[in-house]
Amino acid sequence: MNQLTSRGLIIGAVALLSAVTAPATVHADTRAPAPGGDRLVITVRHAGHADGTFVLRCHPARGSHPAPARACAALDRRTVWGRDPFAPVPPRSMCAMQYGGPATARITGTWAGRPVDARYNRSDGCQIARWNALVPLLPDLRTQNPPRRASADNEQGHR
Repeated sequence: MNQLTSRGLIIGAVALLSAVTAPATVHADTRAPAPGGDRLVITVRHAGHADGTFVLRCHPARGSHPAPARACAALDRRTVWGRDPFAPVPPRSMCAMQYGGPATARITGTWAGRPVDARYNRSDGCQIARWNALVPLLPDLRTQNPPRRASADNEQGHR
């Protein structure tokens, strides 16, 4: 009987330790909150009226960012299990050869309990898409320089 009781205690202790030391499961639509809340510093340059350094705190949304609630909501939507919302463009990606302007941004801080140090530019189609995916965290530059349409006169040569 002692051997059976000891075996039961050992199995129970192992099960208890496994439950205590196992990492918490995070589902695709939820994430574990950072102990002090999420805090990011966003520095934007060469973006005209949107240049500056802004602090964004989420959960609850606040800070010097121009649209903290919308920026936090956009980040929450992009934060899913196993995917970094700040990930760079994968190497060897096929990117459209287009230039989105000289704007650059750097985001540092903590998001979802992890350190962030990400840089952004608009040097090609992939980089532009990466930037636009984080609007309104990053300024929306899509409307600043809309593409100009060529008129019929310009296409045929000015008469």
